Amino acid sequence: MAKITLVDDDENIVTSVSLALESHGHTVKAYFDGASGLAALENDPPDLAILDVKMPRMDGMEVLRRLRRTSDLPVIILTSKDEEIDEILGFNLGADDYMHKPFSQRLLIERVKAVLRRAGIDGEEPSAQSAADASARAIKRGKLTLDPARHDCLWEGKPVKLTVTEFLLLQSLAQRPGFVKSRDNLMDAAYDDQVYVDDRTIDSHIKRMRKKFRDVDPEFDAIETLYGVGYRYRET
Repeated sequence: MAKITLVDDDENIVTSVSLALESHGHTVKAYFDGASGLAALENDPPDLAILDVKMPRMDGMEVLRRLRRTSDLPVIILTSKDEEIDEILGFNLGADDYMHKPFSQRLLIERVKAVLRRAGIDGEEPSAQSAADASARAIKRGKLTLDPARHDCLWEGKPVKLTVTEFLLLQSLAQRPGFVKSRDNLMDAAYDDQVYVDDRTIDSHIKRMRKKFRDVDPEFDAIETLYGVGYRYRET
């Protein structure tokens, strides 16, 4: 169904996770350190990457940081349960989801399915009607153009590379300019029902998204924060 690259220095985890993913039809390539994993991700991009945080030669956060310079492919990070800072840093760097170790194989499979579904990679051929519907949902809001069918985002005609989660959050905001979306509303728009994230996760994605737009336009201010309430898109 999907090409998945798994990077983790724990051979037991690599073996068990690979078997679980392959049993659901996925193709898995495994690497045991960050440097070789990054090289593989850049040379042969998969549909999804799963990265451990603590690895030799290069840790998972550095792999993610370098990967995000050129790629917006979906990424799930694996982190120890007591390392909350890993989650915050991971989302700031552009991770789409995270899993605490130890984790159940069943939960990981559900998270993988959810991220792939959000990315439009679910193993099913889209019907002509669904493709037409996706195209019809293209959004033009002032300087912003969003095309969900192509996962394209333009600001004043200049491309802005967004991750799957960032794209879904922006799409939710831009669909109704001027209307406030609470963090719960945005969670529902960007995540599956099986996935719970807290407020800081949404805030991290918004912060990173703003930075990407300001790299293109330093005056970008279309995403407004209403403290204690949520966010809204202001059409410019």
